[in-house]
Amino acid sequence: MLNSRVWVIIPAYNEEKNIARVLAGLKKIAANILVVDDASSDRTPEICRDQGVFCISHKINRDQGAALQTGNEAALDLGAEVIVHFDADGQMKPEEIADMVEPILNNKADITLGSRFINNKTKMPWTKRHLILKPAIIFNWIFTGIKLSDAHNGFRALSAEAAKKINIRQDGKSHASEILEQIYEHKLRWQEVPVEIIYNEYGQGFMGGLKIIKNLLLSRILR
Repeated sequence: MLNSRVWVIIPAYNEEKNIARVLAGLKKIAANILVVDDASSDRTPEICRDQGVFCISHKINRDQGAALQTGNEAALDLGAEVIVHFDADGQMKPEEIADMVEPILNNKADITLGSRFINNKTKMPWTKRHLILKPAIIFNWIFTGIKLSDAHNGFRALSAEAAKKINIRQDGKSHASEILEQIYEHKLRWQEVPVEIIYNEYGQGFMGGLKIIKNLLLSRILR
């Protein structure tokens, strides 16, 4: 069982097909689970409450970044000392959370970032890895100052102090790069941790990557 100071945050939008299975796996290892329902139109919030986990619902759909910010704030109010970001689609492995939080609990890092490429266990299409993720790694390095082996991996863990300093303003998928930018800005200690992502779908494509770049550039201009 995970340390009782650890809270797992799950942003969820129309995940009624996956959320029960994801929660069943998490409940075996985590005492504190908080789902942020991003105004789902299906039974996602009902299933979460039937499973006996905390569930907060947005009144309107705002996307993943906003859901994570809501989850961070709620977990901090509930006394979390470590916060884990975990997806609702069943592609992440609950048993790897212990590896993600260990450096934070032992004061070796303020934030840990999952990497699909350190141990190369994750299988993904060649085009996604080399035509989408490789350029994203370079983009993140240039614009955030953080050089990673992976980019836009949503599996991460934050200490309470890191979560208080990081303010996610990008409601959509651009939040992943925004978090890196704030890690650099606040001089937070970070560490990559190998994880395996199980792909059921292709995921974000090239146009999605271009949208992230556009949103980040606009945020810099409007800042």
